[in-house]
Amino acid sequence: MISNLWSLAGVALIVAATVGIGLWGSNSARTKDFSAARKPVREERNAAAISGEYLSAASFLGVAGLVLKDGVDALWYPVGFAAGYLALMLFVVAPMRRSGAFTMPDFVEARLNSLDLRSLCTVFVLIIGWLYLVPQLQAAGLTLSAITGFRQHYAGILVVAMLVHLSIVTGLMRAVTLVQAFQYWVKLFAITLPAFALLLVFVTGPPQQALDEPVPPHFPRDTAVHIDTRVALQVSEPVWLSRSDRGGEPGAVYLQPGRHVVEAGSELRFPAGAAVPVVSDAEPSNAEWLLPQRGGTTGLLETYSILIATFLGTMGLPHVLARFYANPSGAGARRTSLYVLALLGAFYLFPTIFGLLSRLYVPKLLVTGNTDAAVLLLPHAMLGNWAGGALAAVTAAGAFAAFLSTSSGLVVSLAGVLSSRDGLWGRTMSFRTAAAVSCAVPVLLAMPMDDHNIARSVGLAFAMAASTFCPVLVLGIWWRGLTDVGAACGMLAGGVLVGVFALAGMAGGDAWWAGLAGQPALVTVPVSFLVTWGVSRATRNRVPSGVGRLMLRLHAPDRLGFMNTSLTQEAGPSGGKHQR
Repeated sequence: MISNLWSLAGVALIVAATVGIGLWGSNSARTKDFSAARKPVREERNAAAISGEYLSAASFLGVAGLVLKDGVDALWYPVGFAAGYLALMLFVVAPMRRSGAFTMPDFVEARLNSLDLRSLCTVFVLIIGWLYLVPQLQAAGLTLSAITGFRQHYAGILVVAMLVHLSIVTGLMRAVTLVQAFQYWVKLFAITLPAFALLLVFVTGPPQQALDEPVPPHFPRDTAVHIDTRVALQVSEPVWLSRSDRGGEPGAVYLQPGRHVVEAGSELRFPAGAAVPVVSDAEPSNAEWLLPQRGGTTGLLETYSILIATFLGTMGLPHVLARFYANPSGAGARRTSLYVLALLGAFYLFPTIFGLLSRLYVPKLLVTGNTDAAVLLLPHAMLGNWAGGALAAVTAAGAFAAFLSTSSGLVVSLAGVLSSRDGLWGRTMSFRTAAAVSCAVPVLLAMPMDDHNIARSVGLAFAMAASTFCPVLVLGIWWRGLTDVGAACGMLAGGVLVGVFALAGMAGGDAWWAGLAGQPALVTVPVSFLVTWGVSRATRNRVPSGVGRLMLRLHAPDRLGFMNTSLTQEAGPSGGKHQR
């Protein structure tokens, strides 16, 4: 209970600090200022703001949870999350900044001179943003459940959604650069301080089970595990335990090696030293847990798919591109991307440490499948005193900073698109109404869902972004032959295919393609590129007449002065006459 109070205090402190900085730095009054700085920002500060907005629940909680469950194969997620900014730096940010486009719909309208395509692009912006927001809210529910003991995860969802909405409609997010940069340093501190402290405890403490032994993890002490949702467990070593179902009398149970189903509401009590049964999709043996590509060809294809989705999907996230508008030039946008790579690389070293230590000290999470709670529970499990409570408060504060920064950035971006001058198929709404809609939809989607596998849920949003916006951005910047029909067909082909694979993954099954169903970018991204290119070649008569002038602006060095610094200067390459 003391640890929970410490964690609640950490959450309250980070919320109060965010509100205070927002009030202190709020000095703008225009709607556009919600999404980017009113004045150009130094590359280093903008990089910190971008990193703070980008490091989501998948980074702070999900990576450690995947390492705990899947081992070294999970390390491809942080590699892809960080490397996405390399693709941005090489191919996108400088030309995008020179175009003057503020959002993805702005870019397609300016590049292809089509309001219908802008509306289609707005639809995909909303889909990707909501897909990305749902796991943030799931993580919020998980965090409040972990630190309060309240098993209904919807409380955290509602709390974070309300905080995000209030911070936007009251104007606190107008100081967005300052707030997001502050939250990056909070998250870095909240992951590094506990990681170093817990590593010191591990090194100086009594010897633990070696992680490279071909045995399952073992409980370090007598442990009670409450099962909130029905789980299928793998048992690799026979184990005696005490079990009670839905408040019934406890009784001794002997679990033989094999697969066992445990109903929701059960409580399992394991003695110290007992082998840990793990959920069916986790790796039961420590030695194999440390080996890469255990899934053979299927696992290799899934890894490639993860890398393609995260590497190419970053450029399509709604809240990423708008931040580079704060840079004064294309070269400055590239330098900002380089700084972001360094900041993200520093951060992603530490969730791995939490995943490794959690395998030793909180293996009970492998029984419930709730491995995303590892970062929150590990400090108290290793220390169990006031120091553990203090470190748990730090990690809880960092988790809430992750939810608030990413969710706020996404909601601001979605609301900005909905309330833009052209809106959705010509319809506009006020910024505050758009913010309410942007918050409400993911809340309704997150309510009936569980809070497991946050990083994998975020991966679906990356796959959708890579399969829809990446081909349009890359071909639109580097190939003058792109047409509006080709871009529309490519986005529709990629987006529909991702949806089909996602539905197939929900159906389950052990087919060879089951891994790709959850991470389909290996198939959907090449299909989207090919459709975009092929249809554009077939409709080459629709290439905008002013494309040469626009391509010159995108690629000419900044010192030549071709960069468009305001969207109001020129609506499109043909002077604002849109095709329907």
